Amino acid sequence: MITCKQASQLLSQSLDRQLSWRERLILRFHLLLCDACKRFARQIVLLGNTVKQVFQKIEQDEHLQLPQEARERITAAVESHST
Repeated sequence: MITCKQASQLLSQSLDRQLSWRERLILRFHLLLCDACKRFARQIVLLGNTVKQVFQKIEQDEHLQLPQEARERITAAVESHST
């Protein structure tokens, strides 16, 4: 059995990568028994979905997009510092 701390770490990691079958199994078992972690799992999914929606709105709003000239300056600056 994993601890709540380990379960929350796995839940957070699941946003960035696919968990292994073993990780998914032990996490599901923990969530069956732990209401607090179950709530945390719902909250983290809700947060992830909200962030995706905000980013989509920002990407679609032409007033919030960088001008092409600014993008080129940033790209050039990043490339000059990475070599």
